[in-house]
Amino acid sequence: MGNYKGKEENLKQLYVKKTIIKRKEMLAFNFRYQTRDVFKNYNIEEGIALMKKYLNEGFRIATLFIIDEEFVIETNKEGAFRLRSKKMTEKREADLAHDKEKKRLILAQDNVYLHQLGLTDDKGTVFKNAQDKYKQINQYIELLGPLIKEFTVGTIKNVVDMGSGKGYLTFALYDYLLNHLKKANVVGVEFRKDMVDLCNNIAVKAGFDQLSFVEGTIDNYGQKDINLLVALHACDTATDDAIFKGIQANAELIVVAPCCHKQIRREIEKHKVKNEVSFLTRYGIFLERQAEMVTDGLRALILEYYGYRTKVFEFISDAHTPKNVLVVGMKRAESLKQKVEIERREEILQKIIATKAYFGIGYHHLERLTGLDKVN
Repeated sequence: MGNYKGKEENLKQLYVKKTIIKRKEMLAFNFRYQTRDVFKNYNIEEGIALMKKYLNEGFRIATLFIIDEEFVIETNKEGAFRLRSKKMTEKREADLAHDKEKKRLILAQDNVYLHQLGLTDDKGTVFKNAQDKYKQINQYIELLGPLIKEFTVGTIKNVVDMGSGKGYLTFALYDYLLNHLKKANVVGVEFRKDMVDLCNNIAVKAGFDQLSFVEGTIDNYGQKDINLLVALHACDTATDDAIFKGIQANAELIVVAPCCHKQIRREIEKHKVKNEVSFLTRYGIFLERQAEMVTDGLRALILEYYGYRTKVFEFISDAHTPKNVLVVGMKRAESLKQKVEIERREEILQKIIATKAYFGIGYHHLERLTGLDKVN
């Protein structure tokens, strides 16, 4: 609808589209104002009534597009309507997809493991109380996919998920590798036997023959041939244990989502160093956030010391989970790694020492695991 002469300030046009939302036919309205767009959805009866209202009270022209014809209705100053139509030479496709509907890398339809894990019904509909988890799974793959694609196809052959839990993200990663990249061997490491047995059974039902789950801890896991190491929400220093395993294995890609940054917080509270941010850290919530940033910042520095390019970014909105930061280490090419060893290692060590002194940190667990606390 266009040529608006009604009372709503700055309203210019209205676009209406029939769409499917949660398996129900709806009318999606896009109110286009001079400087913004407003989107609203109505059921069919409400939408038709609203369109009639706008045709009678505001818009002077409207065009209806159907598969093989267009109808144009115009209103003159006296309020009289004139209708004309035009046949199309080719039929158009009817697209009922919702404009805001996001294309997911992990599809719910016909997904055996999502159903077995209790996220969907037998028809592939995601349960209402599982929507956040489903979004989290997809955002994880959307972030991880481009990182994996930076390496030559076939580089990522052996993947280990440290602390795989119920396996939501482990299954999704295998699914992505299977369908979008060259197939890889994926292992989920979990200390709870019931979770290991559950996930292995689901892997069989899904036909994922190169996905397996083993009982154990990050500490005692012995495989050394690892190209991609993942550890999501490993608590406190368990994240450091996982990063250390990746460094030891010379893994091309290390991806961790840390949580429970208790070790560094205890160090800060213990030494109570006065610095320029002490006025903030006297509040518990700010101290907690500072401990998180310092912990992960030092982890990134240690990864850089061992020849990794690092990235730190939001995993998913904190509306879905407060554990929403990913720390990523990507192995540099050998020539670049050599340059880092020569030019930057001493600089990185000095940054670590200065950071610890500034915040009153006696040691960082990952620093101690790698032996960097003894280098200087």
